[in-house]
Amino acid sequence: MINVSNLSLRYGKRILFEDVNIKFTEGNCYGIIGANGAGKSTFLKILSGEIEPTSGRVEITKGQRMSVLKQDHHKFDDIQVLQAVIMGNEVLYKIMQEKDAIYAKEDFTEEDGMRAGELEATFGEMDGWNAESDAATLLSSLGVKENKHTMYVKDLDGNDKVRVLLAQALFGNPDILLLDEPTNDLDLQTIGWLENFLADYDKVVLVVSHDRHFLDTVCTAVADIDFGKINVFSGNYSFWYESSQLLLKQRSDQNRKAEDKIAELKEFIARFSANASKSKQATSRKKALDKIKLEDMQPSNRKYPAILFNNQVREAGDQIIEVKGLGKTLNGEVMFKDISFDLKRGQKVTVISENSLATTAFYKILNGEDKDFDGEFRWGVTITPAYLPADNTEYFEGKDLNLVDWLRQYSEEKDETFIRGFLGRMLFSGEETQKKCTVLSGGEKVRCMLSRMMMQKGNLLMFDEPTNHLDLESITALNNGMKDFRGTTIFTSRDHELTQTVCDRILEITPGGLIDREMPFDEYINDEKVKQLRAEMYGVHA
Repeated sequence: MINVSNLSLRYGKRILFEDVNIKFTEGNCYGIIGANGAGKSTFLKILSGEIEPTSGRVEITKGQRMSVLKQDHHKFDDIQVLQAVIMGNEVLYKIMQEKDAIYAKEDFTEEDGMRAGELEATFGEMDGWNAESDAATLLSSLGVKENKHTMYVKDLDGNDKVRVLLAQALFGNPDILLLDEPTNDLDLQTIGWLENFLADYDKVVLVVSHDRHFLDTVCTAVADIDFGKINVFSGNYSFWYESSQLLLKQRSDQNRKAEDKIAELKEFIARFSANASKSKQATSRKKALDKIKLEDMQPSNRKYPAILFNNQVREAGDQIIEVKGLGKTLNGEVMFKDISFDLKRGQKVTVISENSLATTAFYKILNGEDKDFDGEFRWGVTITPAYLPADNTEYFEGKDLNLVDWLRQYSEEKDETFIRGFLGRMLFSGEETQKKCTVLSGGEKVRCMLSRMMMQKGNLLMFDEPTNHLDLESITALNNGMKDFRGTTIFTSRDHELTQTVCDRILEITPGGLIDREMPFDEYINDEKVKQLRAEMYGVHA
């Protein structure tokens, strides 16, 4: 258990949180949520002891082991992969090192023998003899192939390093587990494994994530950093969000009777409970919803951008795009081949691949940025595409412009009031519009690109990983904007919730050809026939 008492953190006049009193108990997974800059990662660092609070204290049950997902991808470069994972249990790893040092001595003494016996006893009690096999199992479950287990961490690519650090955090069943953005750079299969692992984990878990599906699947409670406080609510992220929005709406309507408000909330809770009980979510397993108290809920003061795409330059005709035999090879590796399809007006299509380079290459071809490809494609004469690339560096690099002047580059209407309107929808107002585009954060740059995209009034939208760098509020707004768009959409996203709620067709581009299905995304990834076909297309034995 973690007991937080009278915790405060201030940076000068800025207060992140004040007088926080919380208990995090066993058997629960807490999703730490809050706007960008609210202090989510900072709070985890306080709990782990990396940062000292301004006042207050953090107490951990005596004898319990805490494990933290490390963010330094180079810290273990000179360590073999298996050993780096075992280092997640520091006590066990130190025992292993001391044992090895004793046995390596040439002048082995009686005292050494007694010490070795003590270490062997403790090692056995900690199940040390299974440490390597347990570490190997974790690595394989997270998608790190067996032939890489004896390599040095520095020789792995970035994605595998992320998996090694995650395996390190999970190793040895720690009593308290702190995870900051654990799904970053993981594929759907690995995220699914992690969801199942944490849903069954019976210790204390605190997780920061921008992946709403992940939070909904694993969390039994939400710790919301808002109003300078941290408040814990039972239920997963979706329940917190919908309850918060409903309460916000109700509080703005002063004419409704209090009894009507309570009745509406109770009806909502009843509906949510019924739905959750049919799922495998940890929320229902823990019956956390039974603990909800209406009087404890409060609306969030966080702001959501207004992402609206329905102001189209013109309505699209029936001919959207025709693709024949499209193929791309990059640095001698086949990204995809023999891709042929056409689209119906209004379809919402997600394009997926095991290789993110393949999907990005696909969008660059359709957007006219890449001319080196096989096959052909043709847009319909009425189509006006609008495109959000995964990498927006070229749009900002070397441009010493404020946000108004930056966005004006892409507008036929040059009036400043008009430009500020689009920036305002993305929460840039007042002095913020005078910021130089070169100093923007990753999330701010994506919001600028979305302003540009809305200004283009496209009747076909293309998104390549649009949720990268966005906070939960912006992701939710984008999700709603994509659902409400009445035109045709082609997109790729690692955000499971966005993909599931937006797409009605899946195109999976592979080195062996195209898999094309009109079905819900969750049904697609769980379909056994599709799994078999995917294995064949990627050249893997099923």
